Amino acid sequence: MLGEMVAMPSDRPSPRTAAPSTGELKAALEHVLSRRRKASVNVKTLRREPSAYSSSFATEHLDLTLGGGDQLELVFKDLSRGALLESARAAKPLFLHDPLREIGTYEQILARSALGTPVCHGAVVDAAAGRFWLFLERIRGVELYQTGNLAVWADVARWLGSMHDRFVDDVDQVATLPVPLLQFDADFFRLWADRAARFAPMSARGTVERVRARSDEITGRLAALPRTFIHGEFYASNVLVQTTPEGRVAPVDWEMAGIGTGLLDLAALTTGWGEPERASLESEYRNAHHAMMGLDAAAFSSALDCCRLELCLRWLGWAEQWSPPPEHTHDWAQEAGTLADRLGL
Repeated sequence: MLGEMVAMPSDRPSPRTAAPSTGELKAALEHVLSRRRKASVNVKTLRREPSAYSSSFATEHLDLTLGGGDQLELVFKDLSRGALLESARAAKPLFLHDPLREIGTYEQILARSALGTPVCHGAVVDAAAGRFWLFLERIRGVELYQTGNLAVWADVARWLGSMHDRFVDDVDQVATLPVPLLQFDADFFRLWADRAARFAPMSARGTVERVRARSDEITGRLAALPRTFIHGEFYASNVLVQTTPEGRVAPVDWEMAGIGTGLLDLAALTTGWGEPERASLESEYRNAHHAMMGLDAAAFSSALDCCRLELCLRWLGWAEQWSPPPEHTHDWAQEAGTLADRLGL
């Protein structure tokens, strides 16, 4: 199926659409909040401003005053294809775009899980009008990459391991939900290996071809690992943390949520750390993800290297003539070569 998507003219962006008017937003909010609260809700005032944190899609901060005097601070994320930001329109592979993935993840999976992720206050899904709007709790926290406190990162690693452990036994049930989750399987790995062969710099082509030739071996190792529900892009820029005594961990941007090995998320989280810090975070994760305890240290390390290699291929194959944003600046080609050597490819 993924191979079929790659063959489509799917990297061609749609025309940019205008942001909704305040009147349209107010009407949508009254509808979704009334449905959620099971009572009529009137939005008396609505103040909006662009969010400083926007990944791929247009995002705004909304301050609401409701008829009864309640105040709400929300995030409005427009997941419509025409709402892709200019920086993402030239780079984001649109075959990955499905607005129902993130909406369904919040409504069907996260809302039932009490994980501390942003509360979903509702969504607008109108395919005919091309509207896919998501309204989320606004969390006053900082992006994880903004702190160098390893103890905070350890909290996040434990949170991640616990989340993955929670879904291991329910993964088949999650897979049946009406949410178009990605499948991080052998086809997904080969897809990125093929894209990397097309788009990676010439200096990396030899490494990519080595990996492609041994893709069955790599995916075989990953297939033996416990499957779970994963974020898909668990980089520090996608994790909000509150450094309060409660220590809330709130990952956002679930646009690539799916089913696969949790080590893909761990590989993303630990990108950029030196070996001692990385080992510490891996230990915190493993102690919280009990289904991983059956792997010995060598097997765990090898599997994690396979996942890191997949991330390298993903960045190398993201788009033609494209460089990662500053928070993801990294020599992915060099790391791919190091990992390939370490894995004996």
